[in-house]
Amino acid sequence: MTLILGIESSCDETAASLVTGDRRVLAHALAGQESAHRPVGGVVPEIAARAHVEILPGLIEQVLAEGQVSLDEVDAIAATAGPGLIGGVMVGLVTGKGIALASGKPLIAVNHLEGHALSPMLSEPGLTFPYLLLLVSGGHCQLILVRGLGYYRRLATTIDDAAGEAFDKTAKLLGLGFPGGPAVELAAKAGDPKAVKLPRPLVGSAEPHFSFAGLKSAVLRARDSGLHTREDIAASFQQAVVDCLVDRTTRALALAPEATALVVAGGVAANQTVRTSLTGLAKRHGLPFVAPPLWLCTDNAAMIGWAGALRFEAGLIDSLDTPPRARWPLDPDAEIVRGAGVKA
Repeated sequence: MTLILGIESSCDETAASLVTGDRRVLAHALAGQESAHRPVGGVVPEIAARAHVEILPGLIEQVLAEGQVSLDEVDAIAATAGPGLIGGVMVGLVTGKGIALASGKPLIAVNHLEGHALSPMLSEPGLTFPYLLLLVSGGHCQLILVRGLGYYRRLATTIDDAAGEAFDKTAKLLGLGFPGGPAVELAAKAGDPKAVKLPRPLVGSAEPHFSFAGLKSAVLRARDSGLHTREDIAASFQQAVVDCLVDRTTRALALAPEATALVVAGGVAANQTVRTSLTGLAKRHGLPFVAPPLWLCTDNAAMIGWAGALRFEAGLIDSLDTPPRARWPLDPDAEIVRGAGVKA
């Protein structure tokens, strides 16, 4: 049975895991950095990279001990090679390379986005290709037709900011704390989602792309008006994001009639209002809705280990000179989208 040591360090979560080819997570360890970044209300890349250096070796030792396996029993080392904060990506990838070189094990350089894209299969054995994936996180907001391992068709992307980034910025504007996504969701529970009139960028347009920069600006104006509570602003903002996600995903479903399921992954997929709305959307289209458990939605090493297991079994081994990448699109042949820039 394939056994993979997974390593993840693309942003501010340091993680290690042991994952098998038959979907078992033997051990998983994750260390967050909220206390280090909370004073500035966002992730500081240099602080994150230094924390990875300090934390990662201990996490790897921890998962090997919890899994009750030795490094000799591991088939390959899977490490995130991008995209992400380049300092953090370098720490995890170099660590993976060092372990692979010292142990004589193969290296699997995993695209972080592919880890998210395949993570629903880890918890849902019945999921089959091709499925429509809404990948919604702090750095990405994309709709991707997942056709198979290594075969992805990007149908839509954000032309400016990602939904998760909008959540984080809104939390900072409203003084709700860090991390922003959970803070906004909590505040929204005490607010009225109809209290503040906020825009729904690109809703109703023929193109399936996303835009959230204008929504962030509208939140700022609502805050400065002094007419609304921050709970009402949070609830109204969250509903606006949900409306955008549902509308854009509906458009993408029309472009991918072959999709066997609607799948969501990424940190924003942990939001319960988002999940509930997407569940209803899938039901209206006669499709199963698949979302990983909450711990698999945010950055983690289990998804990297799982993607590594699939790639290893397909014979996709990487060289030790594989470079870290700050940007690494899943669909490099996708058309360039107006305004998308590096987020295409």
